[in-house]
Amino acid sequence: MTRRSHGARRTRPTPEACRRCFVSSEVEIFAFHNAALPSRPDRPYARTMQRIALILLLFVLLMNGQHDGAVPPAMAGRIAVAARALPLEEAGDPARLGPLRLLGAWHLTSPHPAFGGFSSLLVDEAGGFIALNDTGEAFTFGLARAGQGEVMPLPRPAAEQDVPRWKWDSESMTRDPASGRIWVGFEHLQMICRYAPGFARREGCVRPAAVQRWPLTGSLESLVRLGDGRFLAISEMGRGADGAHDVLLWRGDPVDPATPPPVHLGYRPPPGYRPTDAVWLGGDRLLVLNRRLTLAEGFTARLALVRMPPLEAGAQLQAQVIARFAPPGFADNFEALALSRDEGGRPVLWVASDDNHLFLQRSLLLRFALPVEWGGDF
Repeated sequence: MTRRSHGARRTRPTPEACRRCFVSSEVEIFAFHNAALPSRPDRPYARTMQRIALILLLFVLLMNGQHDGAVPPAMAGRIAVAARALPLEEAGDPARLGPLRLLGAWHLTSPHPAFGGFSSLLVDEAGGFIALNDTGEAFTFGLARAGQGEVMPLPRPAAEQDVPRWKWDSESMTRDPASGRIWVGFEHLQMICRYAPGFARREGCVRPAAVQRWPLTGSLESLVRLGDGRFLAISEMGRGADGAHDVLLWRGDPVDPATPPPVHLGYRPPPGYRPTDAVWLGGDRLLVLNRRLTLAEGFTARLALVRMPPLEAGAQLQAQVIARFAPPGFADNFEALALSRDEGGRPVLWVASDDNHLFLQRSLLLRFALPVEWGGDF
């Protein structure tokens, strides 16, 4: 055994010596991720503060997971919502966005204490937005509604009123454009519920046996209804024996008792990333949003295009990265995707971030033009 002399200088571990660690469903750290922080020798204080801020962020995320007292329960009613337009130059290098063309960016705020924490998003027929937060509340607002919005708790029976709010972690949402019905995936409850249009009432719920095998804090992160009525659910943390993220495929409405049990597929995200939402573009195209948090870069995201093979048991969905979100451009905890069309019928993609109700983060809303040929029949 070699002893270090008293005068020898203590050395710090190399980045390669740092090991990968998983912290929670909200974050995934790769300590240094085989790279140090961007070299800024003239600003060592700024580098140090960046690390401290991220460590504090992780601490708050982990400590706030099961506390109801931080945000009071929301009562249905009107609220004020402000959408401050951000300079498009903040997006950074356009080459990072690939085939996407940035049309607008906004910072969303509201004095309502439950506003924010958005994990899923829809665009309604009038061009407004429906966003679900992580405690089972729906917010509606629009960019052209003079700062007005509404909030309503998702309907639930009296027998479930005492279930803690943190368990109503509504992470995913999809809709049938013909009927207006909406399906919501609850992560902690590992449950899928179907609602009448406008969340007028809850029509039914199911706790799929296959979902119960997923981690409680990394389950129903993405829920997609395909045009033929089939449904896909992508797990954020549940994996199959081959290491791919588990994907469930139902032949019909998962809440309908007549629908057969789902079959298992696999999703392979960009290395180091986890899926946080997905939308169907029509045909065999699927867009999947993937997220990561590292000490070196903070929050980053990768938007992937998946060309779906024939969907049968064992099929693999392979991510092809088409856009990158990272500092110094728009970068935050991006979790939600939604689709709409502009006045000319061209496809538009919306991307929203979950601020976790933390002052260190923002509720961002980004609008992108998609390639016309991706218009499909979504």
